[in-house]
Amino acid sequence: MFCVEQGVAVNADRDGRDHEAAQLVAELDGRIVGTCRLLLDADGVARLGRMAVSRSVRGRGVGALLLEEADRLAADHGADRILLHAQVPARGVYDRAGYVPVSGVFVEEGIDHLTMEKRLA
Repeated sequence: MFCVEQGVAVNADRDGRDHEAAQLVAELDGRIVGTCRLLLDADGVARLGRMAVSRSVRGRGVGALLLEEADRLAADHGADRILLHAQVPARGVYDRAGYVPVSGVFVEEGIDHLTMEKRLA
């Protein structure tokens, strides 16, 4: 879903850490409509990535629900904050979920991003 829509090469999306990550999935009527990956590092920092929501359900709260579940899971595993690289055009969903920017804009895979953080304590 993500690689095709965003024009990101599949190999650029591979880092060998999927086996150690929590994969969150949102379903609607038996089909996957959203996903994200949460890495729970030993330093008390969770790293959220690969957030994608199907175009057909955007604006209906799917992203917010995925972020809420990621917050719960990270806190349950002892994380005190979550970091992510947000695409600049999608920043609003993260703002509304309580994330704040902690970097300037940078380019990743040809797309403008910024690092955002949410404190969980």
